[in-house]
Amino acid sequence: MKNYASLARFILLATLWGSSFTLIKVSLEGLTPSQLVLSRLFMGALLLIGIALATKTALPRSVEVWGHYAGAALFGNVIPFLLLSYGEKTTGAGIAGVLIGGTPLLTLTVATLVLPEERATARKAVGLVAGFAGVVIVIGPWSDRLGSPGGQSACLGAALSYAVGFVYVRKFLSPRGVKPLAGAASQLIAATVIQAAVTPFLEWDTPALTGRVTAAVVALGLLSTGLAYILYFRLINDMGAVTASAVNYVVPVAAVVVGVLVLDEPVTWNLVVGGLVVLIGMGYAENRVKRAQ
Repeated sequence: MKNYASLARFILLATLWGSSFTLIKVSLEGLTPSQLVLSRLFMGALLLIGIALATKTALPRSVEVWGHYAGAALFGNVIPFLLLSYGEKTTGAGIAGVLIGGTPLLTLTVATLVLPEERATARKAVGLVAGFAGVVIVIGPWSDRLGSPGGQSACLGAALSYAVGFVYVRKFLSPRGVKPLAGAASQLIAATVIQAAVTPFLEWDTPALTGRVTAAVVALGLLSTGLAYILYFRLINDMGAVTASAVNYVVPVAAVVVGVLVLDEPVTWNLVVGGLVVLIGMGYAENRVKRAQ
């Protein structure tokens, strides 16, 4: 039953993060990248603070623990959110998705270096490489403009930052036994404070908060940030950093499925084939195929 619950959380997180690409695009119609990042972090943190108060969930009191949440926020929120927002201004969505899809492989590399309990195995490496190939097929970067080298580098930097964030949480925070809600709220509070400090020094324009932009920002903050980070912390605790980071393989698939359902985009061969390759690769990496026999 626990495995099914983790799978459900995994799929829901992939859906929330997959939907965020559309929400980001709409939000940038009225906000600069730094304003967008600050807005989504603030609303996500506000939601989790409210839930924590309602459920009487205590936040950490240790200065050392808050220092680690600041580190997790820097690598897991502030840096990648900003890099993606700026990178997608000059880079095609396809190549951006492929580069973010490399997060599990980067996480495996970082985890192998710093987490003895999550050393790379041949099965996991082969499965993650296959999953990355599936992401490439789903996105179909050959049909999209690759964009500028600077934009591509920013997206790759975001993927690397996410990888470091996954491992950082696993190494310094998961062993402390902090409840997922308290951990998610603490990280988003720290991220909001950091982003608020740097926003005045970044690009700034008068916000154009139309109904469309406002709705996108609210959904991005409450669902794709607030709720998503509760799931994120729970998955790292239950499944480990490398396995939890594999959600980034499913995110591009979820993004395309959301586009089909919400925007009536066509179902293409690469969506079907790539999606199957992703699932098979993940199943092999976690030895699910053998267990199901």
